[in-house]
Amino acid sequence: MPDNASASYQNPVLNEDFPDPTLLRAADGFYYAYGTQTKYRGTIINLQIARSTDLVHWELLGEGLPEKPRWASATQRIWAPDVREHDGRYYLYYSAQPDSNEGLCLAVAIADSPAGPFVDMGEPLQCGEGFLNIDPMLFDDPATGKRLLYWGSGFGPLRVRELAPDRMSFVPGTEEIELVQTIQEDDPNNYDRLIEGSWVVLRDGWYYLFYSGNNCCGDDAHYGVMVARSRDAMGPFETLAQATGQGHSAILEGNEKWRAPGHNSIVTDAAGQDWIAYHAIDTAQPTFDAINDEQGYSRRVMLLDRIVYENGWPKVVPNDGTPSVDKVPGPVL
Repeated sequence: MPDNASASYQNPVLNEDFPDPTLLRAADGFYYAYGTQTKYRGTIINLQIARSTDLVHWELLGEGLPEKPRWASATQRIWAPDVREHDGRYYLYYSAQPDSNEGLCLAVAIADSPAGPFVDMGEPLQCGEGFLNIDPMLFDDPATGKRLLYWGSGFGPLRVRELAPDRMSFVPGTEEIELVQTIQEDDPNNYDRLIEGSWVVLRDGWYYLFYSGNNCCGDDAHYGVMVARSRDAMGPFETLAQATGQGHSAILEGNEKWRAPGHNSIVTDAAGQDWIAYHAIDTAQPTFDAINDEQGYSRRVMLLDRIVYENGWPKVVPNDGTPSVDKVPGPVL
């Protein structure tokens, strides 16, 4: 192990209910993690924030969005946050349901610090039916300079559309582009029947679109991370299954210890190694609703594993495409 590697660690790296983790290396040198709304020690936390120096040991910072937006329902969760930095300001992309009880909306909030507090811009970015408009992720394309917002779920396709320079609105006249489609096969183990949780990285000229699929939560949770790739950030994307002819595009699936791994983000350490952070359900713990203290939801904790690229495709190691269970070497600092 390199001298500047963090000590060996064992999953989970954050043993709290921390769904849909997104990671950011901020200008202050810390790594920040942001998670979907939960209840922590009896208190509802709209936007969970944690901080780390090594990606392995995490400190919970508490509430990052102290005031829910005026347009959002007080009884609904703040879903699947993503935070990006630009010119010293931090932009939070997330989803929430409006007071009208219509479908969920994409939304934007801003802060001067990666730890918040974030303040919503006052109106949703885009609304629609059901939960099609969730799981946003912003990617600044170095090839074109475009600010690209990826999102999608609700048994619909993954999508992308260009944001304006203010990062709080879409470029007028542009349209969303569909990138990856669902596969509506009547199979409860089909990862592709619902897809969500987009995350894009650029490696060796390939844009890799990581995404998750099927059912994240509950007693019948069946979830995994899949991947597609393209030479252009706006597609067209080819899935791993399409490229190889194998049955599905999953690169991360559950095992006896960790069930339903997914909704990932990717971060790169000082040695250039990519690490995948994601949530999973500990099979030794019962499922429950973290907000209402009821059975039937899931306590999803944060895990971390390394990614390598082989034959042009990412692979999760060291546990052969499932979450690591034993101690493994940590990231290089």
